[in-house]
Amino acid sequence: MSRIGNAPITVPEGVEISQTNGVVTVKGKKGELSQEMDEAIAMKVEDNTITFSRSSNAPEHRSKHGLYRALLNNMIIGVSEGWKKELQVIGVGYRAVAKGQLLELALGYSHAVILEIPSEIKVSTVSEKGKAPIVTLESHDKQLVGQVASKIRSLRKPEPYKGKGVRYMGEEVRRKAGKAAAKK
Repeated sequence: MSRIGNAPITVPEGVEISQTNGVVTVKGKKGELSQEMDEAIAMKVEDNTITFSRSSNAPEHRSKHGLYRALLNNMIIGVSEGWKKELQVIGVGYRAVAKGQLLELALGYSHAVILEIPSEIKVSTVSEKGKAPIVTLESHDKQLVGQVASKIRSLRKPEPYKGKGVRYMGEEVRRKAGKAAAKK
């Protein structure tokens, strides 16, 4: 029994859902998203709730039951409220500057790293004196926000000795003692 797959989704005001030829399209005030669905998973829209059912109890169908429910729920939240990820750039001399859809990062390399952010994502940076710069990514597509945030983080992952690098807001980095601790 899939607990996630059996949970109904409540559709908020201003969100339209349509299904044609196995493709579900969700429209809202923030944008439009579409997702191809497996024919083994049936979606039923009645009133303002969506329920999902599967054609059999095969392991493949059971796993997709919860998957498609979660994907559609993320799409509905995205087009109505949106998704947001924040990254901290921690390190001496590390900087982040957003210029339109270009993100310029100084991460301790000999050159600045310039990333072109997809047009669906709104990027902004905040730099306060004495604090680590914060990069904020906002969009209606959760998968795209996560993918871009992961790409930015992969440019300089947080290291365990000094804690320098790009990390998600609130991420805990386990610190290690350096060489001095080993001599005792």
